[in-house]
Amino acid sequence: MMVYKRPVSVLVVIHTPDLGILLLERRSHPGYWQSVTGSQEDGESLIACAAREVEEETGITASQSDFNDWQLTNTFEIFAEWRHRYAPGITRNTEHVFSLEIEQDLPVTIAPDEHLNYLWLPWREAAEKCFSWSNRDAILMLPEKTAR
Repeated sequence: MMVYKRPVSVLVVIHTPDLGILLLERRSHPGYWQSVTGSQEDGESLIACAAREVEEETGITASQSDFNDWQLTNTFEIFAEWRHRYAPGITRNTEHVFSLEIEQDLPVTIAPDEHLNYLWLPWREAAEKCFSWSNRDAILMLPEKTAR
């Protein structure tokens, strides 16, 4: 029996206090850089999904209370090449945006089945490098979202 992905996901912008941004390079698309993303599992809260995806994709363990839920959603068309993962007729995904501040730009342990590499960049450079408009826009909003 086919288990379909839910068309609900998280985007987690991981950053340092000085707005250094962690980006991951997609294995399926070398040269496509992004923040942590992933689909919500059945029965999982969005914040739990964010924590799980961060740990799976970077090896960084964070408490759910460490995440900043931006109360921001983006809806976008699912790339045709990935639609087979979703139930027939599902063409759009709703993404929920979070951020996670860590003290410094640590080395990370990437998920080798999902990513080829990682890097830390200043926020403006990171925004320019992202292939996803929603990821770019979230990074550009980060200074406002983290204003102390």
